[in-house]
Amino acid sequence: MKSSTQSLPDYSDVPRHIAVIMDGNGRWAKKRLLPRVMGHKKGLDALENLVSECARLGVAQLTVFAFSTENWRRPADEVGFLMQLFMQSLQKKVRRLHDNGLRLRIIGDRSRFAPEIVAGIEAAEALTAANTGLCLNIAADYGGRWDILQAVNRAVADGHHPLTEDTLRPYLSLGDAPEPDLFIRTGGEERISNFLLWQLAYTEFYFADVLWPDFDAATLAQALASYRRRERRFGRTSEQLPLQQQRP
Repeated sequence: MKSSTQSLPDYSDVPRHIAVIMDGNGRWAKKRLLPRVMGHKKGLDALENLVSECARLGVAQLTVFAFSTENWRRPADEVGFLMQLFMQSLQKKVRRLHDNGLRLRIIGDRSRFAPEIVAGIEAAEALTAANTGLCLNIAADYGGRWDILQAVNRAVADGHHPLTEDTLRPYLSLGDAPEPDLFIRTGGEERISNFLLWQLAYTEFYFADVLWPDFDAATLAQALASYRRRERRFGRTSEQLPLQQQRP
């Protein structure tokens, strides 16, 4: 699949691929005088709702940032809870994804995960691998710089020199997926925080003030409405766009 710097992606009012940074779990809990971990539990409910809504709308790929390479710097008890929550989700939620025809894929560096988590990831991916519905990509121990570096190292090790976009792309974590059409970040922050650095080159950005546990179908609808108002020119002028893509 060509990158957006090499060819023009297909256009649709419904994004083929949505990427999300789910920010604000801790602040949501703090506002309610709850432990930060309760925000993460509530955030999992918001993710389930988002997956269902994206599947209903016909989104093909949904990629969410669950745990970054930098998140290991958080307090040990919070990291431990996140790992426990991740394992429980693999055990309890994957069957529902599978029963609904959805595919699960975990992207990131698995080397620091406990063996039982790695086994759970592999089992979940194997169970849902043949499903043809929405593909949920969960970025865990993921960083955009790590992704590019590991892709370069693997491509060079396989004898690709000099590198081109075509030879590098298959080694990227989402090398077989269309690049995200829409990127959403909640929590009021307006940065991409080392997420999908290569893949977001021509993605439309939407920043929401809502904290992640409060993200719902209405917030997604607002993001999609904003997306539909954008002109996706990919280097062209407005006049070169098909009439249905031109905006007032």
